[in-house]
Amino acid sequence: MKCTLMHRELPVAALGVNDISGTVYRVDEVFRSEHLPLGTLGRTKKETAKNLNAWLSGRMIPASRSGFQQAMQTAMLQKNTEVSASILLLKCYGLSLSDQYWLDPASAPLQWKEINFYDNPFSDDVGDLLFGKVPGGDSLDLVSPCNTSDGWLKKKWKIADGRRVLIKGGSGMAQQEPFNEVVASAICRRLDIPHVDYSLLWEDGKPYSICANMTSDRQDLVSAYALYTSAEKPDGVSAFDHFLARCEVLGIPGARKFLSQMIILDFLLCNQDRHMGNFGAIRDAVTLEWLGMAPVYDSGTSFWFDQYAGQINPAADAAAKPFCATHAQQLQLVANDLDWLNLSALDGLEDEVFSIFEQAHFGEPARAETLSQAVAQRCKLLGQLVR
Repeated sequence: MKCTLMHRELPVAALGVNDISGTVYRVDEVFRSEHLPLGTLGRTKKETAKNLNAWLSGRMIPASRSGFQQAMQTAMLQKNTEVSASILLLKCYGLSLSDQYWLDPASAPLQWKEINFYDNPFSDDVGDLLFGKVPGGDSLDLVSPCNTSDGWLKKKWKIADGRRVLIKGGSGMAQQEPFNEVVASAICRRLDIPHVDYSLLWEDGKPYSICANMTSDRQDLVSAYALYTSAEKPDGVSAFDHFLARCEVLGIPGARKFLSQMIILDFLLCNQDRHMGNFGAIRDAVTLEWLGMAPVYDSGTSFWFDQYAGQINPAADAAAKPFCATHAQQLQLVANDLDWLNLSALDGLEDEVFSIFEQAHFGEPARAETLSQAVAQRCKLLGQLVR
């Protein structure tokens, strides 16, 4: 099908998109190259099409998403509706609650103000399917921002008291990730780190984290990966320095302090999965002005979530991302950028962490106590390392 890649009300490029696979197979014309998703403009139309195809594929629900395969089977067996990641993407015109891009079909043009998810209601059907529930009614309404959410954990968007909120689950027997998000929020508040604030939500006896959307209807969340790959890294330049250089060239304020804060937070959390897809920067979608780094979000894969309590060793160095192989190595990158850090603000954190984790049903009686003591040891270790 022919469609126009839109940035809010602005036509950006005329595309050919396969109406089954969602593949961008052709770029007919680029109208506003500066409004293309960062890093997708190629030297030729063919290269731009290849880049846009990769970008659009990244908006689809990954096949690894918890519960996704079961949701597709449920839709087919109980609602006689074929569902796939590409079908869901096209059903919602590629609309997201993270940025302002969408696909306007040439055969039946639409208006941004009438379809965007920031101002208009959307169906709970896809979210219910992803959470293992069968929606009522004879048919499914597949128009939802859930269709363009990434990540492997079970998640859904919902409108609650007029706000767009993201609800996200955990994994394994412990289901620990939602509690980790709440602890990360508590540490960020103590250290005055800009962050998305998470709280706990219980549905059908299961824990979930819930947070409000971080972007407004004229903001784009641009991933660190897009920033990093917006220019080739020169030989001999570290990944950390290249990322900072890209932020400086693009004009993103506050990047160095943000990285320092994020690396300190991830050390305390023992976060081993801070990849370049779960941090980024915020851009004004109308003026293209960079507003700054996005607040810290998506910190659930931390606190030894996949280890038994008896295996936890908070004093040991641990694998880290995205700039170095270990947390100790990453701390060295920001050793001279810690004037913001107030270690005394962490006093008493152990008790607050215990009060959060004790709400869980981990299946290990001592896990909450073990984790709260581990946090205290990580705080002590951080103090030793920064001194």
